[in-house]
Parts: sequence; C-alpha cells; structure tokens
Amino acid sequence: MLDPKDIQILKLLQRDAGLGLEELAEQVHLSRNACWRRVKALEEEGVIKARVALLDADKLNLRLTAVIAIKTAQHDPDWLQKFAAAVRDLPEIIAVYRTTGDTDYIMHAVVPDVAGYDRLYKRLIARIPLSDVSSSFVMEKIKETTALPLAEAGR
Repeated sequence: MLDPKDIQILKLLQRDAGLGLEELAEQVHLSRNACWRRVKALEEEGVIKARVALLDADKLNLRLTAVIAIKTAQHDPDWLQKFAAAVRDLPEIIAVYRTTGDTDYIMHAVVPDVAGYDRLYKRLIARIPLSDVSSSFVMEKIKETTALPLAEAGR
C-alpha cells in the first residue's frame, strides 16, 4: 500500500527521473536516507519499473505517428506468439495492445514519413498473416504523456 509520501515521490520522478536524491528528499520533506529507502523499496516492488530518458521524436526525424488497427482471422496461441515476436522485432512499433470490439490489436508506431510507414507496413505483413490493417496518421498531438494518474494509487 502506497502512502502519501510514496505518491509524492512517484509524482516527482514521473516528471523528472533524473532528479537528484537531495532535491527529491527536500521536496517530499524526508531525510536523504529515508527518501532513498522509499525509492529503493518502490523499485524492488516493481512500482518503479525503469528510469528512462524521453526523446524528442521530431528532432530524431520520427515526425509521423501512426495508429494502426489490426484485424485477424486467426486467434490460436501459435499465431499470437508469432505476432508478438514480429511486432517486438520492429523498433518503429512502440506500443501494441490487444483490444475488445471490432479491432483485435491497436499499435502505435513512429516513422520519419509516409514512405517510412510503407516500409514498416511491408515488413509487418511479410512476417505475419493479417486480415485487415487500417492506419491513421496523427495530425496534431493534443496530449501525450508517460505520467500515470496517481489519485487512486494510495487506496
């Protein structure tokens, strides 16, 4: 069970994982050692999975974001294993979700441009049979965050 201090620590680290321990401890009103113990416990419990750098896709020539809807006629475990391996091996695909409803899978990909998307599409369909692939390209990012909502985390 997370207490309010743990939640404060998580909120701050979600905003800036590079925050120094001294500054983190000061902002949550704990001693350096007490703060360190809490952070270590959150890591050991798997609440903090990793600390990463968030990169600017535009500055890395990954200006096109694609949302890809996949339908398949196959749902057996062997096909699913092949599908999972195929999408894991394509670095342009940064998220894959199995969903309910008419669409079986939703994927999020980043590529330089439409030609880059076409290259990704051809590599994907060469690896795994799919019934339908429908893509939408993001025109404007209105909200994009990696921060999880923590209001319910302490309950």
